[in-house]
Amino acid sequence: MPDTLKPRDVKDVEAAVQWAIGESKSLEIVGHGTKRVLGRPAQVDATLDMSALAGVTLYEPEELVLSAKAGTPLAQIEELIAASGQQLAFEPIDYGPLLGGPSGHATIGGVLAANVSGPRRIKAGAARDHFLGVNAVSGRGEIFKSGGRVVKNVTGYDLCKLLAGSWGTLAAMTDVTVKTLPRPETEQTLVVFGLDDAAAARAMSAALGAAVDVSGAAHFPAGVAARLLSGEARAATALRLEGVAPSVAHRIAALGALMKPFGTPVAVGPLASRTLWREIRDATPFATSGPSGDRPVWRISTAPLRGHEVASTIRKATDAELFYDWGGGLVWVALAKMDDAGAALVRRAVAAVGGHATLVRASAALRASAGSFNAEPGGLAALTKRVKESFDPQGVLGPGRMWAGV
Repeated sequence: MPDTLKPRDVKDVEAAVQWAIGESKSLEIVGHGTKRVLGRPAQVDATLDMSALAGVTLYEPEELVLSAKAGTPLAQIEELIAASGQQLAFEPIDYGPLLGGPSGHATIGGVLAANVSGPRRIKAGAARDHFLGVNAVSGRGEIFKSGGRVVKNVTGYDLCKLLAGSWGTLAAMTDVTVKTLPRPETEQTLVVFGLDDAAAARAMSAALGAAVDVSGAAHFPAGVAARLLSGEARAATALRLEGVAPSVAHRIAALGALMKPFGTPVAVGPLASRTLWREIRDATPFATSGPSGDRPVWRISTAPLRGHEVASTIRKATDAELFYDWGGGLVWVALAKMDDAGAALVRRAVAAVGGHATLVRASAALRASAGSFNAEPGGLAALTKRVKESFDPQGVLGPGRMWAGV
């Protein structure tokens, strides 16, 4: 067998996994490889390239459902559903530029396997919340299916939710079904300037708690704001509203009044708003082509009102650039170069307030030594290992991709 296997259909995938089992080989599952360097470096014998399994197999706009082969480019899906006035509401991040690759190359299978999302997660949830059905091949070399083409379709275990975020270590997905939703007619963003991180957290909390249906809440300290807002020298706090034009206009006025105690807000129109939130989604300030392109990058998830505390602890110990999404609950951090990519510092800061941290960008050696994902506590680690053994008893699929020995 060659080092790269490129199946054409589910039977080819089944045969490839059964070969790996029979020969005691391991496989790395990839689509277009945009997230290949995220996680512990994979020690595998061959690559299972799913890119030939591409194409939309069903799209029913009136039913808000789409099915596609796992290697279908995300850009193709987004273009198709946009023509019907729809979108993937979880707003999946494009990791390409952040990890040194091209933009627009992600596949729908990779998006679901990594359970990615963007700024709208605070309103719409993550990829797994829109994942309705799957056909896949387990590490046992067995074809299975779960879910279907409607929202309420699961009896027993919802394996879609389990596979989302498993990074290809449990099964090779071949066909997936996702929920689509109407695309907002328009959007506007309200920006408040000059807040420190703690005040911004309070402002975003107030906005998210109000009856104005905020769909994006982010804060950028001055250095990052300058890259996102055309040289703006002050810190900026951005709040997005989406919907039909009269509703957005009414809610912008109400949100502006609510933000008055924090400063005088400035409204940003639809085109500039879409550009801004796309750059927030993709962590563009820390892309490899930018000034922070050679720094280790961490993605920290915590309680929204505690994010600035994590950031403060990190900043006191080392040089760091950062910005906040999800109302302060998601902190993107680009650190100065450190022997362990800042793993001890970041994880100590997160442990003090609760949450988890993912090492998104670092050298292979640092990802192997520091680990990309949080170590799980004993009981959860044992459960994770049992799940892995149930789906993949011989460790054929991506062994050690998430945690050593799993």
